[in-house]
Formats: sequence, C-alpha cells, structure tokens
Amino acid sequence: MITKTHKNKKVLKQGMLDNVMRQFDNAADIIGLNPNIRKILEVTNNELVVHFPVRMDNGEVEVFTGYRVQHNNSLGPYKGGLRYHPTVDIDAARALAMWMTWKTSLAGLPYGGAKGGIQLDPNKYSIAELERITRRFTYALGDNIGPELDIPAPDVNTSSQTMAWILDTYMSTKSPNERSKNMHVVTGKPVGAGGSEGRDRATGFGVFLTIKFWAESKNIDLKNKKYIVQGFGNVGYWTAHFLEEEGAKLIAVQDAYGSIINENGISVESLLAYSKANKGSILGYNGAEKIDNTEFFGLDCDIIIPAALGNQITAKNAPYIKARLIAEGANGPTDVEAEKILLKKGIEIIPDILCNSGGVIGSYFEWLQNRNGEIWQLDEVMQKLEKKLKESFTKVMLTSIERDVDMRTAAFIIAIERLEEAYTQRGIFP
Repeated sequence: MITKTHKNKKVLKQGMLDNVMRQFDNAADIIGLNPNIRKILEVTNNELVVHFPVRMDNGEVEVFTGYRVQHNNSLGPYKGGLRYHPTVDIDAARALAMWMTWKTSLAGLPYGGAKGGIQLDPNKYSIAELERITRRFTYALGDNIGPELDIPAPDVNTSSQTMAWILDTYMSTKSPNERSKNMHVVTGKPVGAGGSEGRDRATGFGVFLTIKFWAESKNIDLKNKKYIVQGFGNVGYWTAHFLEEEGAKLIAVQDAYGSIINENGISVESLLAYSKANKGSILGYNGAEKIDNTEFFGLDCDIIIPAALGNQITAKNAPYIKARLIAEGANGPTDVEAEKILLKKGIEIIPDILCNSGGVIGSYFEWLQNRNGEIWQLDEVMQKLEKKLKESFTKVMLTSIERDVDMRTAAFIIAIERLEEAYTQRGIFP
C-alpha cells in the first residue's frame, strides 16, 4: 500500500534531498510563499516501497527493492522517470520527485511530479532477467500507476524497451476493452509500440536549445566553442550531436568507466559507434587520451554539460572549474555549496528543471498523441518542443532580471508561484 508521509523538513534533508529543499526554501522565502501551501509542498504526497522476487537465469530467486514516490499532483497526474541504479533509495526518489514537480510546473504542463526505480546495477543482469525484473516491478506497482494517475518514463539505465515491457505488463492486467485506453500509461515507448517520433532525442535537444538560447542572449557564437560532457548516454550523446551540428567542439567526455580528452575535438558519431561496440564504455577510444577523473571538471573549456547523476559538481571541484556556462543535463548535478562558489566566480548555470525539461515536454506530446489517437511527424514534434522551451527560457531570463536572482532561483520562483496559484484558487479540502 502507499503510505502518506508525515515527515518534517529536518528529517527530509539528506543528500540530494538537502539540495532540493534548500533550493525550494530560498525561492519560497523570496516570494513569501503562503506558509500553509509551503507545508504541503515541502513533503511528498505518497511513497511506495516494494520488495519482489524474480527468478534468475540460473534458477535462483533474487529479491529486489523498488520505489515510487509521488510528490505532488495539484496540476495534473504524477509524472517522472524510473531509473535502475545502485544509488536508488527512498531519499533519492523523494528529491527527484520534487524536482519533477518544479520541472513540469515551470514548463506549464498539466502534470505533477514523481520518480522511482529499482536499486540494482543493470550491467550484472541479462536482458531476459531485466525483462522479468521490469515486469515483476510493474505488477508490484499495480494500480498505483495509470495513464491519468502516474505516468512513468525512461531515466538512468532504462530505455524505450523498458517502457514497452511496462506497457505490456500493465495492459495485460486490464480487460480487453480497457487496454486501448491505457497506451499512455508510460511515455518514452518505442515508436512501433505507441511512442512518439523525437522522444528519444527530446531531452538532449532541449539541453542543446537552452545552451543556444543562452548564447543568443549573450551574443555568443557557439561555433568552435569547447565543451565537455559527463555521461555519454542518451542525453549526453544527443546534446553533443546537436552542438556539433552548430559547430561547437567536444573536447572531453567522462562516463562510469573513465575520462578521455582530445583538445582538437572528438567526433560525436565516432565515439557513439565505439561506445556501442564496447558495452557502453568510452575508454580505449583511439581518438582521445585517457585522463584522471579528478581532472575532468577543471578542464579549460567554455561549456560543461553534466548529464549523468546528481551531486557531481561539489564544493571540492567547483573552485577548479574554468567554464563560463554549466548546462545541467542531469537532475541535481550541482550541489548548493558548489553553486555558491560558481556564481561568485561569474559562472552561469542553466538549471536542471529548465535545461533538461525537453524530456518531459516530449513525454507530454507522446501522452497527448496516445490520448487523442494522433500521430505527429518528427518535424512537428521538434518545432513544438523548441517553441515550448523558448517560452520557458524567456520567462526564466526575464524573472532572473526582474528579481535580480540567478537562473535557478528564477526557475523555482516561476514553478512555485504556479503551484501557489492553483492551491489559492482551488482551496484545500475539506
């Protein structure tokens, strides 16, 4: 069963949760958020922890722990990804769910925020085992997800294939005449299974667009600008792909296996091909040299794109950063103390809830198409995505100037004020 949370703020503050709560508190203080609404927004609505057994290929049974945290749904159904990673726990899910609430609110979507996943290293399991794990997790979640209730999507170490397994499992629990009504229970599906054209690149395209919009606002030409990317999965690759088309130069990449550099530039497509042929690893790529991971964020470049996990830029490595811009492709990659150091150095940050919101906007487009029985072409999806992100970026920049605050605080102010307006107009039951 889902349990209601009754935790106070002090108990909530741990790790990434500490970051998101401090970001929230800062913006809430600036706008003088209604104290009653503040109490609602600083805790999650529902939290689900499930333990479920799965038979492995060798016949043995392993028990897994899965999470789904639903933070807020005052603006619409809960929305957020599912990740498969050893760092997944209840606190991480709480933090990520809160960020999703701010992200969907900032984007002007009819969604709330949720997040979850399974605590595991997917590299240790076969495809057949991952399918059984995913299906059993979906069954354990039961009716706590649904197309008008809570809509999962891909995240770290999950993919369109993962979503297809969830869709099939969820639909198999429904009667035949209900199945066609549940195609939008997840987004990020393969195109052949009800997915949307362009959803695969939506997050990375959004990161690229926010960088482009920022550059245009500063009259900066991206051609020949040097950038580095942490994480060369879906987000990191597509961001680099579009930046390369713009003439920018990728000089270094870091992934879970190590870091590589080539001051003369790394071919994005060549590195992708190498990575695919080497089980996702970039190490050994002959177009670059290996460097120590501790050197990565201090490299001489113009733009840093953290597109992996949270808390990667900290007070320890922030003093060495030379870039002019950090574009947060990941969720929560910069901790609060690091941000203070960076802003003092004049380094600008495009915050995660704006920078990587292309993914959830793309998910919204897929959800709409499934719901309305429509199929949009790729160019239409990309045009709509660019228009939506331009609106969000412009609002954040204007608020940043009007309030004399950094971009993250401006983004939080816009997101929180939209939620405050909803609660003020609707009231609180009973």
